[in-house]
Order: sequence, then structure tokens, then C-alpha cells
Amino acid sequence: MRYPRSFSGYEQRDSYALALLQLALTKAGSSLSLTPSIHSMAQNRALAELALQRNVDVVWAMTSKEREAQLLPVRISIDKGLMGWRVALLAKQQGQLLQNIQSLADLQKLQAGQGHDWPDRTILAHNGLPVQASSSYEGLFHMLAAGRFDYFPRSLLEVSREAKSYQQLGLQIDPYILLHYPTTSYFFVSPHNPGLAETLRIGLERALADGSFDQLFYQHYGAVLRQLKLPQRRILELENPLLPAATPVSRTDLWLSRAQLLQLGQPRASQ
Repeated sequence: MRYPRSFSGYEQRDSYALALLQLALTKAGSSLSLTPSIHSMAQNRALAELALQRNVDVVWAMTSKEREAQLLPVRISIDKGLMGWRVALLAKQQGQLLQNIQSLADLQKLQAGQGHDWPDRTILAHNGLPVQASSSYEGLFHMLAAGRFDYFPRSLLEVSREAKSYQQLGLQIDPYILLHYPTTSYFFVSPHNPGLAETLRIGLERALADGSFDQLFYQHYGAVLRQLKLPQRRILELENPLLPAATPVSRTDLWLSRAQLLQLGQPRASQ
């Protein structure tokens, strides 16, 4: 089973998704093995290649109506909905920028940065938030550092790693605001490969049932979430016009609720 090869230096970014893929295959009793694509590719290219049944057999990505119309999603959240919980990266010397933000109306006075083909760009704009777009993932961090926009909303699962990766730019994690919109990431396969989708669904369901899914998730992200001091933040709720109607929002085992997330964000008591 071919997956998008990571760019050099970005392997850690994909480590959880690959470990979860392997867990799903193991739990499903599949003999499939994971193989990286010959060439590294950005997510938009990987999704296009998947739609053409070329070079990759599975891609993990945030869902949207457009993506679900073109591809076959395995509708089990691989991130427990945390892709829709966002904190901001800020430029050096701008650590207090969002200190007095109390509402979306306040945030609308500032400009966010996002990828030009990311669903998040449309979501932010739908909520009246100005957005500066770029076709370069790496370029967005440099644009932020250079003051081309004011803040860069990143998911709870991404922001700490990215701040560390670009520490030479002096970027900071905002300590005040937590943005939320309902969304999630799935494994996507070709619509012509429903058998693979079913294999992954069965494996993920079994991993959820026996606790190995949660064990893997918290192994990768538990400490990171505690470091972000989530209970101390003001939460701003956004609408997501791109959320497909078939999203299984009623399955509470697939999502972390606000209460669960804030409890998880509490630092562990010292022993």
C-alpha cells in the first residue's frame, strides 16, 4: 500500500499517521505492507494523484465536501477532531498580540496566514477573518516572521513541533486563544478501491474497541497537549461550511469533547 513519501526533514510530521495505518492493517489481519511513494509530494499533489489512481493508494488529510466528493473517506477520525482546535503561531516580539482578543469581531482586525488550497482558508474567510494565502507550506513560516500577516493558526497536533522546527525564526506560540471549528482528518483512498477502505475501517474499529487506538494517540500527543495549557485559553467558536453532512459527529468515541480536551490540557501533578 503506497503512501506519500515525506519530504526530507519532515518524517516526524507523518509518524503518527503511519503508525496508525500499520495498526489498522495489523488489527484487520491484512497482509498489506506500507511503501512510500517514489517521490516526495505535498498534500495537494498526493490527493490529486490518489484521485487519478496513480503513485499512492492512501492519503491522510483534513476532510471537506470537495475531498469527499472526489475520494473515498474512511470516516473514523484519526485525530479525534483535534485538527479543528487551533492555536496561533506568532512572530518574534508579538507574543502579546492576542492578549486582549475577546471575540471574533476582535480577531477580524488581524490577518491570518494559511495555505492557498487548505480547507482552513475557506473556513476562516467564511467567519469573516482576513486571510493571506501562500502556496508554500514552508514559506508561511517565513512570511509570518517577516510580518506579512499577523498570526498563523495551527492545530494542537502541529503547533509545538512546528515552533521547534522553525525556532531559528523566533516564532512563538500564543498563550491566550483557542480557535475551534468542527472538522477532522481521515484516511482517504480511491473510490475505485472500496476493499482497501473497508480493510482500514475494520482495523480502526478494532483498534478503537481494544484501546490500542487511544494508546497510540496519547503516546504521540498526550504530553504535547498538556504543554499548551488549554484550560487557560479563551475559546472562539467558528462555523465550518465545508463539513460534510455524513461526518459522524454523533459518535462520541471518535471525538474529544471540549470537557475532555480541557481536562487533558491540565498539567500532570508532580509525583
